[in-house]
Amino acid sequence: MIIGIDDTDSNEGMCTTYLGALLLEELQAYGTVETRPLLIRLNPTIPYKTRGNAAVALKLKTDCPEKVIAHVVSRIEEFARMECEKTNPGAVFIPEKAYGKLKPVLRNFLEKAVKDVIEIEEAKSLISESGVPSKGFKNGRGLIGALAACGAMLNLEEWDHTFEYLAYRQKGKWGTPREIEKGSFFEADRKTYPDTWDTVDLKNRLVVCVPHSADPVLFGIRGKNPTIVTKAASLIRAEPVERFAIYRTNQGTDMHLISAESIAEIRDMHSYTLEGTVSTAPKTIHGGHVIFPIQDKEENEIDCAAFEPTKNFRLLIRKLRPGDRIVVSGSVNSRTLNIEKIEIKKLAPLYREENPVCPTCGKHMKSSGQNQGFRCKKCGTQATSKIRCETKRNLTAGLYEVPPCARRHLAKPLVREQKSDIEIHPAR
Repeated sequence: MIIGIDDTDSNEGMCTTYLGALLLEELQAYGTVETRPLLIRLNPTIPYKTRGNAAVALKLKTDCPEKVIAHVVSRIEEFARMECEKTNPGAVFIPEKAYGKLKPVLRNFLEKAVKDVIEIEEAKSLISESGVPSKGFKNGRGLIGALAACGAMLNLEEWDHTFEYLAYRQKGKWGTPREIEKGSFFEADRKTYPDTWDTVDLKNRLVVCVPHSADPVLFGIRGKNPTIVTKAASLIRAEPVERFAIYRTNQGTDMHLISAESIAEIRDMHSYTLEGTVSTAPKTIHGGHVIFPIQDKEENEIDCAAFEPTKNFRLLIRKLRPGDRIVVSGSVNSRTLNIEKIEIKKLAPLYREENPVCPTCGKHMKSSGQNQGFRCKKCGTQATSKIRCETKRNLTAGLYEVPPCARRHLAKPLVREQKSDIEIHPAR
């Protein structure tokens, strides 16, 4: 049986991954856990998400599915933050006999849930047509993520993945300030990077793997395999942990990105990779956000933004100039693309005017007065106008990313890139 669960948390607390970790232990009373649990991040632009828009899936070999379903439902009822308007839990239970039939159907559903927008009725119709057991609470929006997580479990070989070690606080500590030794996170990063990432932000001197909300997570270490995230977690010094779980996840994979051929096809609430030409120099607006438009070959335009939370990344964006050829990746809302990564493919030449150089002595001539040209006082040579010289750009072509403190869950960090033909500049 595959169990998918989503939407049990709220902005004020709880975490669906905590419920997954709890059930991972408790469901062993009813059978055998067959593989590592999954943490699946869905479309990051959905406005009615709670926090990270994550769903979980477990795979269990069991002879008593009814007891498993009853146990899962009772735990959702106990832990889900039902009082929150945005919290609408859902659970789906795929019996083993349905794996083959539902594998291709839910593969497509997973891709759509990560890249597109799915209405609740679409999920409910799929459940009804397939006849699989499910339980929706309130409006049942969590059924969307639950089905997507099941699709990920059925198609493990089909998608790129990373791992996250999630440590959870003792229940009596929930909602209180976290007790951590900040230096231990930098030590863990030193000893495991680049096989782990987004533990800390070196440039901004921030610990980024510790949440600030009232949820049960103490910290989360992301990395390339279970061994390395476990090693990093062992170096952390913090308050006592109630439990932990290592999830296989689509975090850090760029699974949400759609390759766009034209700006005309871009829609809000979707994420894209798009090539274009900077059409106007970036400007800084109120709040410290940096905005500039790009243009495609059909001369369609869209604004791109490096928002204030991207910190030092904005310094790079401010160096762009009209004519620069770039590829941007990020999510679109209000017809503005929120940059997650940028590849600078080709820099436009920049020019400045300066006084002409004397061909005899090699020194710059001086002005002879308004509209009277230029003259070298030493050699007597003359010129009628200033000369145009190319200016060296304080910018190089290559691939750049926002700092760890601003990285989205699904965005692939540059330490995972395998490109040999592009200069890569990971943010640290």
